[in-house]
Amino acid sequence: MVDYEQLLSERVREVKPSGIRRFFDAAAAMPDAISLGVGEPDFETPWQIRRAGIQSLEKGKTFYTSNWGLADLRKQIAALTRRKYQLCYDADNEILVTVGGSEAIDNAIRALVNPGEEVLIPEPSFVCYTPLTQMAGGVPVPLPTLACDQFKLTPERLRAAITPRTKLLILPYPNNPTGAIMTRAELEAIAAVIRETNIAVLSDEIYCSLTYGKEPHVCFAELPGMQERTIVVDGFSKSYAMTGWRLGWAMGPKELMKQICKIHQFGIMSAPTTAQFAGIEAIRTGEDDIERMRNQYDIRRRYLLGELRSMGLECFEPQGAFYMFPSIESTGLSSEEFCERLLQEQRVAVVPGNAFGVSGEGHVRISYSYSMNHLREACFRMRKFLQSL
Repeated sequence: MVDYEQLLSERVREVKPSGIRRFFDAAAAMPDAISLGVGEPDFETPWQIRRAGIQSLEKGKTFYTSNWGLADLRKQIAALTRRKYQLCYDADNEILVTVGGSEAIDNAIRALVNPGEEVLIPEPSFVCYTPLTQMAGGVPVPLPTLACDQFKLTPERLRAAITPRTKLLILPYPNNPTGAIMTRAELEAIAAVIRETNIAVLSDEIYCSLTYGKEPHVCFAELPGMQERTIVVDGFSKSYAMTGWRLGWAMGPKELMKQICKIHQFGIMSAPTTAQFAGIEAIRTGEDDIERMRNQYDIRRRYLLGELRSMGLECFEPQGAFYMFPSIESTGLSSEEFCERLLQEQRVAVVPGNAFGVSGEGHVRISYSYSMNHLREACFRMRKFLQSL
């Protein structure tokens, strides 16, 4: 008999499966279930972007690209970054095209973190940061954020968590699952703490185009002294409704990007060629599509916030991404119990807050990247569930 426990890596065995997928898979097995659990746009990729991918196939452009990605795509990313943030990156040495933002995050952590070094992770936050840190041999250090602070990282909490073993801070804003953002002044306070150290920053800005307040998104690398120590991760999945294309990028100082590309080179080779040609068209012509989709998300955001509050669920107003993170403490149920019962009794799938870290307990994540009809029916069922408690 093969002893699989002995064969498997201890690091991998210690990693817990995603708490998001468990509820998504359960809902998928129920034909009458409504899922508000997955953070995926319900819009199709805009036609001109799809057409660019199709045309690349018709023209036989099915070869490997440079490990760094198509030169034209990297130039478009550099130009986009200059337009949005007045930041200059060398398209040849400081921009790497990756298989989604997730690969960029994984490669950055592995390139920076030695076994035993600490990675500071504000929580609640997306489920990948802690497992990827563990698989790199690093030590994840959660930084709990609170609803009373609108789930923002404070400089006091950051300073208190820094030790001689701290190597990396992850900044996940706009935030999944809370929808929290950080203003320029709030980010400057974080930067002031970081300047006193030799800590690197991984700024995951995959939702940067989906903010709803008066202030535009601020890239952390814009702040004085931060570009030289920050890896910025972005991509096409959320902004352009291109989740299945698996296309993202990382930007940073060439000294760091050279090592990150080395991991990408041996592990991946290059991002899908067809997706890269589509990405060029997305940046060239997709801004109007982003605004159209963002406006629809904003309508859904305001509707869902009003519905949740009218049900008696306390919820702060998120200003980014496409998630609500209401408190369910008033029900007396844990996050897991709430989600299990809501799914079984009313066939609505949402994600327990503790899937995003211990500090997420007492909340659930609800995605509003679904149609209004979808949201209305889900809210009707949720209201019935809450009245039954």
